Amino acid sequence: MSSVISPSAIPTSTILASAKSTTTGNPSTWSTLTYKFFKTGLIFGTSVIVVSLLAIYKFQSKIIYPASLNDGHGIVDTPDKYGMPEYEAVDLNTADGETLKAYVLVHDPNAPNYSNKTVLILCPNAGNMGHFLPVVSIIYNSMNYNVIIYSYRGYGKSTGSPSEKGLKIDADAVMEYISENKQLSSSSLILYGRSLGGAVGIYIASKYSNMVSAVILENTFLGIRKVIPHIFPYLSPFKILCHQIWDSESAMAKIPSNIPVCFFSALQDEIVPPAHMKKLYDISKSDAKEWHSYPNATHNDTIVQPRYFNIFQNFIQSKVNPIGL
Repeated sequence: MSSVISPSAIPTSTILASAKSTTTGNPSTWSTLTYKFFKTGLIFGTSVIVVSLLAIYKFQSKIIYPASLNDGHGIVDTPDKYGMPEYEAVDLNTADGETLKAYVLVHDPNAPNYSNKTVLILCPNAGNMGHFLPVVSIIYNSMNYNVIIYSYRGYGKSTGSPSEKGLKIDADAVMEYISENKQLSSSSLILYGRSLGGAVGIYIASKYSNMVSAVILENTFLGIRKVIPHIFPYLSPFKILCHQIWDSESAMAKIPSNIPVCFFSALQDEIVPPAHMKKLYDISKSDAKEWHSYPNATHNDTIVQPRYFNIFQNFIQSKVNPIGL
């Protein structure tokens, strides 16, 4: 017959010791477990941060250059759809082997009202050049200026993938094409850049100042790293990881004083801080610079503000030879 131990037979000290061991554990054991838990959590948290930062570093070009946005890789409209049947679709070959799609629209140089002025349109960072054809129509049909517009590499039907280095190579190819075209090279060249296109325009004007007669900028930035705190505040501590620099702040200072510059700034810009445009204006050495701000305009609707294109044309007529056209 087996014996049954009565609870009273177990010393009270033993019961208390057992209870203490179950609820609190050995102090040294719990310290070890806490340390291991904290260490594991720290390693996991650090790993997540590192992986996130590596992802941001690797895929930042997808954010800066959303080439597929707004069906950017889909249909690319042609000028004839907007009443401009006399155009040339041109393939521009870059120094690194990419092919850029461009539209070139020129007026008859023998026409009595020929202005002998060409506007090179440098697009924003979304969509393709077909989306900007309504504006091309205004400049070409209403203002009577020649127009060149192209899709950056990776945009529209142009080959390659966009990057700062690549877009600058693209700009070099466009300027080479202009220099080799008899009609275009003999006309006054006006650069018109919006947002990212403004950075491209500043690059071109600083490098090819001998070919540029004027620059028109809308809502562009000092540099990509300086935009990050405005759009992604939580990434501010890591902006050094941004390898797409676009240092327009330094490039603007290299544009000679004899090149007129027109600035259009949206004071409610939700993407590029308006202070960026103001500082670019202050940095500009131009002897003939103009500042036009719109108190209620945002980043993308500046172009539809009252008298925008009146100011645009008046600037070209009054600041670019031949004056008055």
